[in-house]
Amino acid sequence: MMAFEQIPRKDWYSVLGADPSASVSDLKEKYQKLILMYHPDKQSADVPAGTVEECIQKFIEIDQAWKILGNEETKKEYDLQRHEDDLRNIGPVDARVYLEEMSWNKDDHSFSLSCRCGGKYSISKNEVEEVDLISCDTCSLIVELLHYS
Repeated sequence: MMAFEQIPRKDWYSVLGADPSASVSDLKEKYQKLILMYHPDKQSADVPAGTVEECIQKFIEIDQAWKILGNEETKKEYDLQRHEDDLRNIGPVDARVYLEEMSWNKDDHSFSLSCRCGGKYSISKNEVEEVDLISCDTCSLIVELLHYS
């Protein structure tokens, strides 16, 4: 694990003052309101230089947040990343498993594995490529999904 991975990522939703469940049009509305408020041209001449710097910094952040959240693809990636970060914060990784060790359920196209608490870890076929951590459906344990390289 490299040290730089410890830096907490920016929460782009809170930069826009939005909820992660907000729709794209909601996000756009918040973005447009903020971007006007912090636009460098909108700052009055008599504000202290430090404040101008802060506004520009904020302006750049708002713009960055919109670049990520305003795009279907990058938003999906970001949401997955957030979900993984949340999982990492929930509990310890109990085990590392290979997909091949999980059972295939053809009815709902998912893989599953029993947890020692009696619950189970499950992951759908199309999440396999994107998700590395799977949480148990009844306790706080997590398994890390490994892929044969």
